[in-house]
Amino acid sequence: MTEAILLVGGKGTRLRPLTVHTPKPMVPAAGVPFLTHQLARARAAGVEHIVLATSYLAEVFEPYFGDGSALGLHLEYVTEEEPLGTGGAIRNVASRLHSAPDDPVLIFNGDILTGLDIEALVDTHRTAGADVSLHLTKVADPRAFGLVPTDETGRVTAFLEKPQTPEEIVTDQINAGAYVFNRSVIDTIPTGRPVSVERETFPGLLADGAHLQGMVDSTYWLDLGTPHAFVRGSADLVLGRAPSPAVPGRCGDRLVLDTADVAPDAKLTGGTAIGPRARVGAGARIDGSTVLEGAVVEPGARVHDSLIGAGARIGARTVLEGAVIGDGAVIGADNELLDGIRVWCGAEIPEASVRFSSDQ
Repeated sequence: MTEAILLVGGKGTRLRPLTVHTPKPMVPAAGVPFLTHQLARARAAGVEHIVLATSYLAEVFEPYFGDGSALGLHLEYVTEEEPLGTGGAIRNVASRLHSAPDDPVLIFNGDILTGLDIEALVDTHRTAGADVSLHLTKVADPRAFGLVPTDETGRVTAFLEKPQTPEEIVTDQINAGAYVFNRSVIDTIPTGRPVSVERETFPGLLADGAHLQGMVDSTYWLDLGTPHAFVRGSADLVLGRAPSPAVPGRCGDRLVLDTADVAPDAKLTGGTAIGPRARVGAGARIDGSTVLEGAVVEPGARVHDSLIGAGARIGARTVLEGAVIGDGAVIGADNELLDGIRVWCGAEIPEASVRFSSDQ
């Protein structure tokens, strides 16, 4: 197994304002762009060549990762001029693959944090003689996901989109966003138009009698599509609950990058990550949160389960609970922002002017 496709073209709409200036896979989690964790785990599993399927803010990726040699990888970049969907993006990069028709190609989404045993998925694919193999995970409430029932051998029998009634919930197995395709199957995906692997490619292959194999791996799995999930994922990386060889420091209650400045009596807990050149003032309390590059948390502030964007400033004694503060925003002293509130990039809130919560 030597090559893979990484789908990183999404706009990250649900993560705004974090993704106004930064594509979702490049938002830092546990001190480095989230994509770094995925690349490092792929390399650890023996992947050597990865093609990044880019679209939104595509110009950001290559200047950061270059040819991938720093990670022991060979990286290539292909940009969609118009969004092509998951299947269309896979087909759009096929010319950069070196695999023979019967060789397996790993494909994974750029917004999933997982402890998946990549090598086991590839071994399952080969042992089963499958055309496509899917990583499946079990969830307590599958109504928000597409269900993937399998038979006693693990062979996929159907794809069921987001069931709503108890009768429709025939399994707790869902598509977890990592696949192994035979190269020849990639070449059958239509070109020049949007294609969804979930709604078109997989059901079509099943209808044509192709062998689709499921592998249930119930290790750590989290879709980082929402701010709450992203903050949780970063904290879990710092705490060591989510595995990654790319965390730039020892796992523990906190991660403070070398160029950050944290007051001796500030308290950082719950997997909090403090980015480069960020500053945390005296007596501040930050729990389970991410503070990005150059941000400032002034003395006495209280921050819980929140994400503070690059260059933002949180005033003295201000309280954040489940908040997302966009890049460069300024929150004055003695404010209280709760329950999922989002503050746009560059916004300014005067001191002692807001006590506000939102259920967004």
